Amino acid sequence: MLSPKEALDHLKKGNRRFAEGKESLHSIADPKKRKALIEKQEPFAIILGCSDSRAPAEILFDHGLGDLFVIRVAGNIVAPSQIGSIEFATERFGTSLVVVLGHSKCGAIHATLEELAQPRENRSSNLRSIVKRISPAVEPLLQTDLRDNPDELMRKAVRANVIASVENLQSGSPILTELVEKDKLQIIGAEYSFDSGLVDFYEEL
Repeated sequence: MLSPKEALDHLKKGNRRFAEGKESLHSIADPKKRKALIEKQEPFAIILGCSDSRAPAEILFDHGLGDLFVIRVAGNIVAPSQIGSIEFATERFGTSLVVVLGHSKCGAIHATLEELAQPRENRSSNLRSIVKRISPAVEPLLQTDLRDNPDELMRKAVRANVIASVENLQSGSPILTELVEKDKLQIIGAEYSFDSGLVDFYEEL
């Protein structure tokens, strides 16, 4: 299994290929690889990303079947099911890197900012549960001058939400906390830009 640093390097190289339009043969569906994965899988990284159709992790990191263990949910929020999925992957496959992947112009972030500015009584309780998880990270930003700068507010809110999700993973699971403390797991945040096609990793390993 790759170390966190090696896994991050693979992600960075793959993302550069994607941004430059240089798709690798590795990412293309291969019947031989599909058959080889029938009995086992060894994903080298876990990606907790947003459900946005414009941000599919396998494509923007230029990797294929069996490479990434991907969990997608609107707003890349952390809830028990996401934590459980990550615990499963780290224990079952020994995967050593978790990336919480946000992205520019996130609809879930926008919906949360709208709800905080002007609450709606008829909003779905299911959607409200997503907004509720994002709110603590972004609400303080509305108490600053950023409330008068929508574009900058959105940018800072996306980053704040990713950081909050990273912190929730680091502290919300005894299993993950122990792995981090033993240097067997790294959990970092990142943001994908629609404009450039590049992923900005918030921390270097």
